[in-house]
Amino acid sequence: MSLRRVTAVTAGAVVAGLLAAGCAASSASSTATARTGTVVAVGAENQYANVIAQIGGKYVRVSAVESNPNTDPHSFEASASVSETVAAAELIVQNGLGYDSYMDNIESGSPNPARKVIDVQHLLGLPDSTPNPHLWYAPSTMPAVAKAIAADLSELRPGHRAYFEQRLRQFEASLTPWRDAIASFRAAHGGIPVATTEPVGDYLLTALGLRNLTPFPLQADIMNGVDLSPQYVTLQDRLFQQHKVAVFVYNQQVVDPVTQSFLDRARSAGIPVVGVYETMPAGYSYQSWMLAEVHALERAVTDKVSTEKL
Repeated sequence: MSLRRVTAVTAGAVVAGLLAAGCAASSASSTATARTGTVVAVGAENQYANVIAQIGGKYVRVSAVESNPNTDPHSFEASASVSETVAAAELIVQNGLGYDSYMDNIESGSPNPARKVIDVQHLLGLPDSTPNPHLWYAPSTMPAVAKAIAADLSELRPGHRAYFEQRLRQFEASLTPWRDAIASFRAAHGGIPVATTEPVGDYLLTALGLRNLTPFPLQADIMNGVDLSPQYVTLQDRLFQQHKVAVFVYNQQVVDPVTQSFLDRARSAGIPVVGVYETMPAGYSYQSWMLAEVHALERAVTDKVSTEKL
């Protein structure tokens, strides 16, 4: 996702949302004080909301702020209803690295000392200068997030600690097929060259041992909405025309004339295309989504088959 995305909530939405959230936040605070009932939770992106739901089970009620894989997340703007939902939450998981900074604005406008906020950037100890914010594609990210969720839920509802810890163990075990698929792919196909538009899936590509020949500054310019230099356009086009790459990894949620032209070049050259997403597609869990991306890359490399959309 682009760091040029809209991160500020409109003034009207902030005022309306925080005023409307007053009663809801008070109610959530009372619930937290009682330490009973379901935990009201929010994931800024639906992949984080999905993991909250997997760990919290019947003791959480989860909302996702961003969940539509068919829209450009760069155009996201928090509404009054989003402000209301976030203000009432007892547990929040957000990405950080400027990716969803609208969450910080809402949280600071509706302070709640009992609220638990997991900022994944801070959880992983990453500096603000970290160039790629798409942290959920790294295999090490969600295990750390899930562990933090289980710990925070256990503090919010101590009586259900054993339940949360059991579901954490189940979640960790459920990642085994994905990890095994990564290891198998790396052993068979490590070193194969690919091209990308943005660095959306770069952490996964690295884990798979693939070589991304698209220079990171080019990826970053697309991510940040900067017009590409003619030299970058020529370089990327040559990767396809000269068959220097085996796969083109394409961000399905951010499409513009430049990325579309790259897609057309890849198709014309017979380079298989694999689509990646910034929010989890419908019908998937986090684990099945990540495994599906690995399988799509496997088909592209071994059978020259495109999976442009999951």
